[in-house]
Amino acid sequence: MAKKQTRTPVHSAITKWLETSHLQISPADAHELLSTAPKRFTIYEPMALLPAGSFLKHPWTLYLQDDLSKLWPLVLQELSKANGVKLTHLAITEGIPLHEDDDASSENVLRSPIGLRMLHGDFGPATSPAEPAQADYEKALWVSTRQNGIIQTWAPRWTMFSRGNVKEKARLLDFPRAENSDEWAVDLYAGIGYFVFSYASLGFRVLGWELNPWSVEGLRRGARANRWSVKIVQGQDLSLPLNAILSGDEQIIIFLEHNQKALERIQHMQQSLGVAKDLRHVNGGFLPTSEPVWKSALDMTHEAAETWLHLHENVGVKDIGARQEKIQQRYEDWTSSEPSPKRSARASHVEQVKTFAPGVWHCVFDIHITR
Repeated sequence: MAKKQTRTPVHSAITKWLETSHLQISPADAHELLSTAPKRFTIYEPMALLPAGSFLKHPWTLYLQDDLSKLWPLVLQELSKANGVKLTHLAITEGIPLHEDDDASSENVLRSPIGLRMLHGDFGPATSPAEPAQADYEKALWVSTRQNGIIQTWAPRWTMFSRGNVKEKARLLDFPRAENSDEWAVDLYAGIGYFVFSYASLGFRVLGWELNPWSVEGLRRGARANRWSVKIVQGQDLSLPLNAILSGDEQIIIFLEHNQKALERIQHMQQSLGVAKDLRHVNGGFLPTSEPVWKSALDMTHEAAETWLHLHENVGVKDIGARQEKIQQRYEDWTSSEPSPKRSARASHVEQVKTFAPGVWHCVFDIHITR
C-alpha cells in the first residue's frame, strides 16, 4: 500500500488554488505541482520563509510566468491558520552569497541577502542609501524570532539571519556569568546581535563592531526588545572622545565602523580610562574565516587574567584536527613573544556548529588565554 502523504499548509493552499485557477492545468501537472511543492517552512513574524529551490522544478516553471497573485495569499492564509499567527509576507530564501555578483573579487562583506525571492507583501524600498536615516528604516519590513529565550530582529531585505547559529548561542550561555560590571565581552562582527545578546544575557557589558547599518539597526531594536540598554556610535559621534562615548551606563555599545579600529579604541579605553580591562570573551564570528582579527583579539585582552577567544571558520571535516593544532601553535608563538608577565594559550575546544557545504563544517575554535 502506498504511503499516504502528509498534507501540509502549503499543499492545502495549492489544492485550493488549483480548484479556482483559470489556468488549464492537466491532472498530471496538478499532481506534479503538489508533489514538488515545499514541505518545510520557517516563521519569522510576520513573514513566512520557504526553503531554497521552492517552486523552481518543472512544471512550476511553466506556470510561474502566469499570474500567481492568488496562490501566495492562500499560502499565507493556510500557514497563519496552522501556526496561530497573522502572516502577511512570503519569501523564499536562497542563501547568502559570498560575492555580490559573478565577479569573485566583489566580496559580499555586508552579508546582504541579495538572493532573497520576495513573493508577497511590501518588503520596503528596493534601494537603500549608504547611510540610511531613521525614515529609511521605518519603510522596511522588520521580522523577529525568539531563540534561547532571546528576541532577534532584522530586516530580511537587507540583513541575513542564520538559524543554525542557535546551537553556538546556547553554548555561550553555558559559560560563567559576569560577576560585576567591570567584566566585558567584545564581538568584532556584531551583526544583528547573534552573540552580543548571549554575552548580554550573561551580564557582561558588550562592545561590538559592525559595518552594515541595517544590521546595527536590527541589533538596536533587538536589544530594546530584550530590555537591554544600548548605544549606537555612528556618523559624527565616532569622532567623539572615548570618555564621552562611555559616559553612560549602557550595557551594549556598538561602533558602526570597520573592526580594524577596535584594537586601538579598546587599548585607549584600557590605558587612558581604565575601562574594559577585564575582557572575558572576544568573538570573531565571520565566515569563511575570522583570521584577520585573530592577532588583535589577543592583543586587546592583555589586561585580563583569563579570556576566551571564539574564532569562527569553515573547515573541511578531515582538516579540523590539523587546523586546531595550527591555531594552537600560532597563539603559542604570539604569547611566547609577549613581555612579562607571560600568558599561555590553549586551543581547548572545537565546536562543529553546522555543515556549510558537503564535507565542510562551520567550526568555532575556543582559545583559552590565561596567565
